[in-house]
Amino acid sequence: MTIREITENYSVSPQIALEDLPQIAEAGYSLIIDNRPDGEIPAEIGTDAMRAAAEAAGLAFIANPVIGGAITMENVTAQGEAIAGASGRVLAYCASGNRSSIVWALSQAGNRPTDELVALPARHGYNMEIWRDQIEALASGK
Repeated sequence: MTIREITENYSVSPQIALEDLPQIAEAGYSLIIDNRPDGEIPAEIGTDAMRAAAEAAGLAFIANPVIGGAITMENVTAQGEAIAGASGRVLAYCASGNRSSIVWALSQAGNRPTDELVALPARHGYNMEIWRDQIEALASGK
């Protein structure tokens, strides 16, 4: 399990395993956001299995499946609402952490400076520069 801290309260990760969830809870996370569509992964680590294991570990769980290359405003809004409603630290995962970083940055547009939304994920190799114009457009609409 490779957790990459984007901010103090939001981290991303490539696909996590069921057995990682107790450790994630022990590390102080309160919410898991699943950004992987079930069609990408085997059923044993699909949404239903992950939700059950997360809840058994005492974690809240939200499924917000993001299709690569087809991120929607519904994805962005759902990610932002989940983060805002979390009672503590949030861990979002997808295949690599990239989609979880993108929907985070877009959902935080207008709440943080664009340069920060681009730079924080970039520390972990996620290229948000290509999303700069979209972040700025969302920020100007708030």
